[in-house]
Amino acid sequence: MKTSKIDGPNGAVAVHESRGRGEAIVLLHSNSASSRGFARQIDGPLGEKFRIIGVDLPGHGQSDDAKDGAYALRSHAQAVHAVVDKLALSDACFVGWSLGGHVVLEMAPDLPKARGFMVFGTPPLGFPPRMDDAFLPNPAMALTFAPNFDRDQAATYVASFFRRGFPNIPEFFIEDALRTDGRARAQLPASLAPGRAYDEIVVAGSLKAPLAVLHGAEERLVNGAYFRSIPMPTLWRGTVQGVPGAGHSPQWETPQTFNALLEGFMRDTR
Repeated sequence: MKTSKIDGPNGAVAVHESRGRGEAIVLLHSNSASSRGFARQIDGPLGEKFRIIGVDLPGHGQSDDAKDGAYALRSHAQAVHAVVDKLALSDACFVGWSLGGHVVLEMAPDLPKARGFMVFGTPPLGFPPRMDDAFLPNPAMALTFAPNFDRDQAATYVASFFRRGFPNIPEFFIEDALRTDGRARAQLPASLAPGRAYDEIVVAGSLKAPLAVLHGAEERLVNGAYFRSIPMPTLWRGTVQGVPGAGHSPQWETPQTFNALLEGFMRDTR
């Protein structure tokens, strides 16, 4: 994984690139995580075949905290757009995990050349957001927008990313949660409003490019039934793709299955 920094509108953005020189895939991570959560894609066989670029969102991973202390979905999208412009990635496939998926949907209307979009752990939200329908009742949800974490809370939050009983959760997931600028969590709810973000249900319903939606069969945060209420006319293979044995993080929990789905999406969108 080769790491560099690109100047964004609100601070430097860390970019992690695989060794592959094939078609481009941009990966965006979840809330309170980093591109390290995509190591099994960037540093694996998939990263040898494709040009995979993981972007650390502002206030996360190795990216700078926002210079003005302000975070919103739109500002995350603007930071990623700086990377897209600098590295000529406008025709890439854009893949988002959880918060990263919401950033992908925020960017989608402004990426007319994109090959396609893939989201997982990401229920498209409208105005006002139907949070009780989109998400499952889980005590960890109370930490999603918490301005501060102690180590125990970070461990509780991170555990919710994985299926119940998942063994050997890497320590770096907790490190990434503790490193995240708490303002990046606390300010998210206010950014889900007309004029501050796109209505994601409208976006999903009006896409011209293919949209792949993945959902872990043992997901503990997102309500899979919610997707049935969202019109998605360009939905890949005509249905949400269930991922057996995975919770909120199939890219880590079941990397072979996840990578096969991503490679299949790349093949189908040529």
